[in-house]
Amino acid sequence: MSTTDDQTEPTSTGESPGAFEDPGLPYHRPRKADVDQKADKKAERQVAAMFALSIVGTIVAVGGYFAIDMTEEIASIRFTNMVIGLGIFLAMAGIGFGAIHWAKTLMRDHEMVEERHELRSSDEAREGAIQNLKDGVEDSGISGVKRRPLLVGTGLSALLLAPLAALVPQLGNMGGDWNTKKFAHTMWRQGMRLTRDPDGTPIRAADVTIGSVFHVIPDGLNDLEHHMLEEKAKAVVLLIRLDPQDLKVQEGKEDWSFDGIVAYSKICTHVGCPVALYEQQTHHLLCPCHQSTFDVADGAKVVFGPAKRPLPQLPIAVDDEGYIVARSDFHEPIGPSYWNRLGQTSDGLSESEGGDH
Repeated sequence: MSTTDDQTEPTSTGESPGAFEDPGLPYHRPRKADVDQKADKKAERQVAAMFALSIVGTIVAVGGYFAIDMTEEIASIRFTNMVIGLGIFLAMAGIGFGAIHWAKTLMRDHEMVEERHELRSSDEAREGAIQNLKDGVEDSGISGVKRRPLLVGTGLSALLLAPLAALVPQLGNMGGDWNTKKFAHTMWRQGMRLTRDPDGTPIRAADVTIGSVFHVIPDGLNDLEHHMLEEKAKAVVLLIRLDPQDLKVQEGKEDWSFDGIVAYSKICTHVGCPVALYEQQTHHLLCPCHQSTFDVADGAKVVFGPAKRPLPQLPIAVDDEGYIVARSDFHEPIGPSYWNRLGQTSDGLSESEGGDH
């Protein structure tokens, strides 16, 4: 048996052969658009329609941002966001689906083989690769004999306009109001009742059992005609009752709680996410965004995560009818601490003074 036979035939021990016969390329099945001029034009119109849909989506997103008068009502905000979101989806999806359909129905789909060489390809191979690129550009319709100006025009227009669908709403909402004093005060006032979120029902101290948690808003918040959402975003509170024996009363805050009931701002001091995950056994509050963890039993101090300061505490008491009321507003700015770097954080207090008032 020759050496050639040893490489092409299986051995008696069942080992794989040393070489395989090149099966060649499978039969190329032409697409309908390759052989039918009507199908070719139909596919071209379909791609152009998708690009046109992208342009319409951009117009819807930008037009919706400027034309729709968004109020503070949840339904109005939801509708505006839905219109802008739908426009952005159409702007991006139109380009994506159009490009895919263009490639699948109109651009070259022939199987191509390139001989592999160890180092530099031969001059013939390099020239062939360049020619293949030129052929691909011509087949795509961007240039050459089969130039498709309709697709090129609509495609370029969609690509140029689509970013506006996302950029215009974002840039338009970047206001110039950097008055950080707004974060130093909320609508809490002395004697204002704590009520359940969202129905506004007042909370009796007797209804707050040990281990329970109440999501709280100020009394009268739902009756505001203007800036209701802004006020709620600053004033939301978590009301929690612990066993008084587990509560470590902070110095200077001896009268800020009532029989183990404490109230803390719901706004995380890291980047402002809502802190609402309470672990009853450990008395820990967890922020779901970046896992900052606060110990409710010890002044809501940070025990884990990126937050740099405790949650602000709302001083509370109980009125003559047994309802829980606020003693005052918060005594420090609520929410993220990064804006303290801008200078004044509250009335007459700079960041160097800690921001308490």
